[in-house]
Amino acid sequence: MFQPVPVFVGLRYSLAREHSFFVSFITWVSLLGVALGVAILIVVLSVMNGLGTELRDRLLSMSAHASLNAGGASISDWPQVIQELKGAPGLIGAAPFLDTDAMLSRQPAMSGAIIRGIDPDMEAQVSTIAESMREGKLNDLEPGKNRIVLGRMLAYQLEVGVGDTVTVMTPGSGQAGAADGAIVPVLREFNVSGVFEVGLQEHDSVLALVNLQDAEALRGLSGPTGIRLKFADVLKAPALARQAALRLKPGLQLRDWTQDNEAYFRAIRIEKTMMTLILMLIVAVAVFNIAATLVMVVSDKRTDIAILRTLGMSPRGVLAVFMTQGVLIGWVGTAIGVALGLAIALNVPFLEQALDLHIMDPDVYYISTIPSETRSADVISIALSALALTFVATIYPALQAAKTQPAEALRYE
Repeated sequence: MFQPVPVFVGLRYSLAREHSFFVSFITWVSLLGVALGVAILIVVLSVMNGLGTELRDRLLSMSAHASLNAGGASISDWPQVIQELKGAPGLIGAAPFLDTDAMLSRQPAMSGAIIRGIDPDMEAQVSTIAESMREGKLNDLEPGKNRIVLGRMLAYQLEVGVGDTVTVMTPGSGQAGAADGAIVPVLREFNVSGVFEVGLQEHDSVLALVNLQDAEALRGLSGPTGIRLKFADVLKAPALARQAALRLKPGLQLRDWTQDNEAYFRAIRIEKTMMTLILMLIVAVAVFNIAATLVMVVSDKRTDIAILRTLGMSPRGVLAVFMTQGVLIGWVGTAIGVALGLAIALNVPFLEQALDLHIMDPDVYYISTIPSETRSADVISIALSALALTFVATIYPALQAAKTQPAEALRYE
């Protein structure tokens, strides 16, 4: 009894059962459409967030959050650089590395690869490669032993395993007997001491690890070509890396993980945006149904509107009556959709197990279960968008109801 009269009447119209069957049916379809659209949006965005996080973790398992390099030249004073970086906000590890292009061969197979020289003792500070070893140990890469660790796909392409020997060929120049400017390849035999698998073709099919000193001998350098950095918060790493670089003298170039993997994450953002727009069409269809429902209710209630106007209700009050009805459908549908979407998104692994579903076949995909990461910002934006659309849908029918003239509506009553 303490409610404003327009809201009270709007709630009575929404909850009353004397509507025609068709109007009631459209009302329920509209409500379920909003709920279904909101729920699907929450689930799909949660799964895409989970896949994005899984991809980021796999990419960073072999590459740190940021790296310092000297434009391809060696950093001979790298221990001093690492010492100067100690104590930088958020920095939890730093390790040297040296990357070089190479050709690996074992008759009759041959494959291009990236040879990465690392310090096995320091590598654990910046990557999780030791946890991805399928055969052998990372610490087997002892200096001077010419041992190499291959990615699983690379080892498969070369048809080699632990204990086999591969020939590593790298470009070199300036050797005795060579013509001026001629590039003479450097050949060296390496023993396969391990195989790793991180679950990304970019790493597993092209990357090979050797000891840093062996990589320096291959390139004829006196130090690593870069230093990789790892921070406590991967999302804040770009800003923290720039702040840490201020401790160093000019000359070193800084790159962070967002620059190194920009193409991957741009593709994920575009795909996420397009999926959001496409799935939002479900909510849009439901919103059109709400507008159609209210138009039919306004037509059916012309006599009631005229009586309310005769009793003194203003056009603004009539507007509020029908906006209340439309907004109620939208709010209830959105609330049901949010609850259903969260229930599914937060329990995707459990539902896969309970329903005995194997959407991601472990024999085909590196990911055996569907990852899901529900973010409150996504849920809030979806709910607010659905509420805004349903609110907009009520404006036209409510305005038409407010324009009803009592005399015209009651002329033939």
